[in-house]
Amino acid sequence: MCRCACMPIIPPASPWWTPARHADRRPLLLARNRIKTAIRAWFEAQGFVEVDTGCLQVSPGNEAHLHAFKTTLTGTDLAASTLYLHTSPEFACKKLLAAGETSIFTFAPVFRNRERGPLHASEFTMLEWYRAGAPYEALWADCAAILSIAAGVTAHATWSHRERSCTPAAAATPCTLDQAFARHAGLTLRDMFDGAKPCRDRFQRAAAAIGITTAADDTWSDIFSRILAGKIEPHLGIGTPTILCEYPTHEAALARPAPSDSTVAERFELYVCGVELANGFGELTDPVEQRRRFEAEMAEKARVHGERYPIDEDFLAALALMPPAAGCALGFDRLVMLATGAPAIDHILWTPLAEPGT
Repeated sequence: MCRCACMPIIPPASPWWTPARHADRRPLLLARNRIKTAIRAWFEAQGFVEVDTGCLQVSPGNEAHLHAFKTTLTGTDLAASTLYLHTSPEFACKKLLAAGETSIFTFAPVFRNRERGPLHASEFTMLEWYRAGAPYEALWADCAAILSIAAGVTAHATWSHRERSCTPAAAATPCTLDQAFARHAGLTLRDMFDGAKPCRDRFQRAAAAIGITTAADDTWSDIFSRILAGKIEPHLGIGTPTILCEYPTHEAALARPAPSDSTVAERFELYVCGVELANGFGELTDPVEQRRRFEAEMAEKARVHGERYPIDEDFLAALALMPPAAGCALGFDRLVMLATGAPAIDHILWTPLAEPGT
């Protein structure tokens, strides 16, 4: 039986490198290693190839809500150019699919600015994998296998977080966004559109009626995110894991439309104990449509945050050669946190970033 869930945690005022605090965290960290080893073995047994993707990229990703770390590359001729630490290994992995790989996975260090808290670290590990030629529902089974592996390693049949509990090995419950909004927010999501066009003002009025505060400059997507976080996510992954699926197409910048309904995308998220663990897509492979979406995302980023990131032209060129595929990104640190019973992300990072001033 793993001791990590019931071990006392030394107050975070102690630096992680003090011997007493490290001794207290060490069972959690060793459990992290065992979970990674077991997951790696499972992927390899499935015929996957492990890949290592570079962290420095021309573009860190082109989703409006993601914030990257920027750096300067100086050449031997002292010429300078801007690069970014990637927010996901997605672009690199898809280039490998274009190159001919068919089943790949990576434990990638990734970096996101403006994110720090019990469930967020500025630098974290993303488990990302791709299946060429597979339907995106195949990723749901992969997620179930990963949850079972992590639960088996720690011998914790029940996971808990903020008084919400879940049996990770239980079959996941699929739930569409339409169903989730109706069940937990009392809203008909499709009524928040005029045809295929999002109706921001109608959505704002509906949000206010259920107690969701919005700002005057909130977009439809902002309101969607506020309701999702405030009314829906706390109810997901309780008792059994939840697969939240069929996102509105414009809320899935890298996913292809569902073949049966082009208003929704082949996107899902995995929730356990109210915590989002994974985000998976049936991957968009149309470079023209992908460019259009990236440009729209960067226009929104410029409007709200006053900056935009470059588009990786090399990625768009590779996308034209990429086969149909399904891919998923899972927050490995969050998985370990839930599987071990650790109270926050920093407890299961070997060398967590110190808070400024400590």
